[in-house]
Amino acid sequence: MIKHTMFAAAVAAACLLGATAARADLLDDIMAAKKIRIATDLAIPPSGMMDGSMKPTGSDVDTAELLAKDLGLEIEWVQTTGATRIPNLQTNKADVVISTLSVTPERAKVVDFTAPYAALESVVGGLKSIEVKDWDGLKGKKIAVSRGTTQDTALTNRAKDGGGFEVARYDDDATMVTAAVTGQADFIATSATIVNQIGVKNPARPFDPKVLITTFNLAMGVKKGEPALVAKLNEWIAANIANGKLNAIYKKYHGADLPANMRGAS
Repeated sequence: MIKHTMFAAAVAAACLLGATAARADLLDDIMAAKKIRIATDLAIPPSGMMDGSMKPTGSDVDTAELLAKDLGLEIEWVQTTGATRIPNLQTNKADVVISTLSVTPERAKVVDFTAPYAALESVVGGLKSIEVKDWDGLKGKKIAVSRGTTQDTALTNRAKDGGGFEVARYDDDATMVTAAVTGQADFIATSATIVNQIGVKNPARPFDPKVLITTFNLAMGVKKGEPALVAKLNEWIAANIANGKLNAIYKKYHGADLPANMRGAS
């Protein structure tokens, strides 16, 4: 009787574990629902923005739409900011983040990354009329940054080490860009692409990149513990790097090819 009870308990435990594993497979859930929830910041042109008809557009948007089309899925857009990208995964508000998410060791502790699908040159940019050639030239300056981004982390660490500049944090890229466009900020830390957009929005205040912070690979983010979904996304990324579609999207919006090593070019 005791052996029978123990066997029954073991079977029940195995069934419970099996059911838990089944529920934990997010890829199966996505394919069954025929819908994927993708978090994208729609206020950081040219990666994410709204067009004249108030429809999402941009390089990350086109990437997400191509992914959904190839997988036969409908997209549910989850609006996000730099600071809420990872929390949207952790709180199950989004299945995947496709939103200029750079790969860092710190982030890899809390989310899983796919292979890179694009790249981002992270810089400190400023008014063209102000000559700055290196970090020393930024001493005494105030640099605007979007809260919770890799630029925020990099500048905070450098400021602590005697960088000699002040960091002004904004809640998202849109408000940081507005500060630059309207004259509230003469320096910003962000992608080179966004820096070059300032002069487009206000020709009287053209910005250019001043100091390179680093070049990051951009990957899709998935919550921890979803290896099947990561593998599926990696398979898709590899195919669309090879066929040139991801490079075409990047070049359309950013005016340059993906890095040669990412494209497999010699």
